[in-house]
Amino acid sequence: MREVTIHDTYSGAVVPLQPRGPARVGIYACGPTVYSRIHIGNARPFVVFGLLARFLEHEGYAVRLVMNVTDVNDKIYDAAGPLGRPSAELAAEMTEHYRADTDALGLGRPDEEPLASETIGPIVDYIAALVERGHAYAADGDVYFAVRSDERYGSLSHRLLENMDQGEDAAGSPAAQRKRDPLDFALWKAHKPGEDTVWDSPWGPGRPGWHIECSAMAEGALGVGFEIHGGGSDLVFPHHENEAAQTRAARGTELARIWMHNGMIQLTGEKMAKSAGNIAPLHEVIERWGAEAVVMYLVSGHYRQPLAFSQDALEQAEANVKRIREAGRRLADGDSPADLDRLRDRFFDALARDFNTPEALAVLNEWIREATGSVAEGAGNAHLREMLGVLGLESLLAADQPAPGEVVELAQRREQARRERDFQHADRLRDEIAARGWEVRDVAGGFELLPR
Repeated sequence: MREVTIHDTYSGAVVPLQPRGPARVGIYACGPTVYSRIHIGNARPFVVFGLLARFLEHEGYAVRLVMNVTDVNDKIYDAAGPLGRPSAELAAEMTEHYRADTDALGLGRPDEEPLASETIGPIVDYIAALVERGHAYAADGDVYFAVRSDERYGSLSHRLLENMDQGEDAAGSPAAQRKRDPLDFALWKAHKPGEDTVWDSPWGPGRPGWHIECSAMAEGALGVGFEIHGGGSDLVFPHHENEAAQTRAARGTELARIWMHNGMIQLTGEKMAKSAGNIAPLHEVIERWGAEAVVMYLVSGHYRQPLAFSQDALEQAEANVKRIREAGRRLADGDSPADLDRLRDRFFDALARDFNTPEALAVLNEWIREATGSVAEGAGNAHLREMLGVLGLESLLAADQPAPGEVVELAQRREQARRERDFQHADRLRDEIAARGWEVRDVAGGFELLPR
């Protein structure tokens, strides 16, 4: 079992993974707020933490991966109102879209996907514990966390109190006036006109604030002091800062041992966000480029760095996928040569060092060059299958399915056009074959058809 290190936002250092129990790792990654279809940026944490779990399982850890769904939130009310739809109905529909869109990546599901709407009881209990300990206070049906009661507040985001703005309430608004301190944030929000979901609580009818939802869901699934809490870097403040503070205040200990954050997807140099209108819906990107190319694109950069979204980047990922698939066709099923063990080991060593997927991909490509070259002629694909499995790209080694009859017919007509030297017609038929998802190649004695 390799030593695995991960960059910890709290300490600002790359630290060793230290499980609570023997070889057991809990990972909680913040999932989407479901008020619309998710975009490619939302897919990055799904892929990063899903593949991290695969790698740790490969290394012998027993991993429990939890990704929540926030289905109670102001953004859902705001989206449902103009549509004239119940917010719970919209959230349920978008939750199903989220699951379908991420299913299409072919990486499987997390072990648990808790919903905020199904965690109200534990959330209320959590708030009650904070009130009892003097870290929270009720005000006209709302309940607020007293930020200054936590001496370590700001230690995750490395911000000074005077530089913090929760972004919750405009100055002078009724909610802001109910706070004892502008820094405080809502744990429970009293029911307001136009909000069509409501639950009972000791402080009156209402619904939870955003941050307390994740503290309750994470603890409910993994306990406190679990190994890795993940999410996008845009969540460090205020969301994760507030999660960490709530747990310290309510439980007297840290929620997670390592806080791991992925960089944002950027379009034209700006963070991709629905509010900015510069989004690329995940289902459309998969439909255009294919799931393997999307996963390849998302692991092409180091998870901590921003990742530019462009046609060039997807074309490069598509080319990488095609190259690996071609290599797989040239390799036999079975053991790989022992002299390639060093490259296989370097691949997994790279992932053990702060989950460095671009370095691992470079080693994988080096393995392919040697395995398909004269050094390892007739090499088996066992190493490649193992490496691709951890990257979620094992489908690239799947046996090719026979082409449909209509595609075979088009290829036969193209071959006839080439024999008649009608190359323009042959090119049109080639393009029609490509549009159906196949590539036709001329070989000795005829042609072969390969999935694109």
